Amino acid sequence: MKIIFDNAILYKVEEIYVTIFEKSDEQKRLVALLEEWGFQRYGSKLDESVFIRDLRKNFNISNPKLTYPFITSDTNVFLVPIYPKYHTELLPDSYLKTESPSNYIENEPHRNAISKVYICRSIERNIKRGDILVFYRTAAKGQSAYYSSVITTIGIIEDKVDGIQNENEFILKCRKRSIFTDNYLREFWNYSTYRPFIIKFLYVFSFSVGSRLNRKQLLDLKVITGADNELRGLKKITKEQFLTLLKETKTNESIIVN
Repeated sequence: MKIIFDNAILYKVEEIYVTIFEKSDEQKRLVALLEEWGFQRYGSKLDESVFIRDLRKNFNISNPKLTYPFITSDTNVFLVPIYPKYHTELLPDSYLKTESPSNYIENEPHRNAISKVYICRSIERNIKRGDILVFYRTAAKGQSAYYSSVITTIGIIEDKVDGIQNENEFILKCRKRSIFTDNYLREFWNYSTYRPFIIKFLYVFSFSVGSRLNRKQLLDLKVITGADNELRGLKKITKEQFLTLLKETKTNESIIVN
């Protein structure tokens, strides 16, 4: 699905269409998947159904899947830190030039999915569906954060799962879309009495390697202040700061709905 959308944006098409039979259970499940991502039944062609997906600029804040991969600057935007050991496992398209993409091609659900899960203990929890995440890959051990911490990825929040009642519920809600094993999730849940919450998000876009902004550049642009623990959890930034990031990273403007 991601390849379809990526190519549609690349070639600036305004519409995608798919023809499909609806006879087997597998075909019916595929139809349900297409409809989940905004494809609408248009008609039929001989024995095949025709589904259309509008690719003109639009953003549905109540259900971002329907207008994926478009994002808007008219919503809340958060920087979110992610450790190097988890970063490329969860976001394989955002690998660094020091990493090999061949290490991240196995058929793991969390790697290939557009819908992903990030677990968090941030004090800032005031997030909602349609808000934007900008992932900040922290420095590797022994490296200077000043130059090696970088923003790599944009995502759209699909849902926030908070108020989780127990360990088993937490593990069940994280499965498949999370990079972690059940044992790790169990440890994470019990690490502190300040319970984690789950951010379900849609992976949208990886900044190109040459345009990723490091900590020094984020400081120079006044996107961050350099205060202690500033990026220990979610950090809200302004619309103006977000637009600055998009400009400085040379983000494809065709995916942005203002």
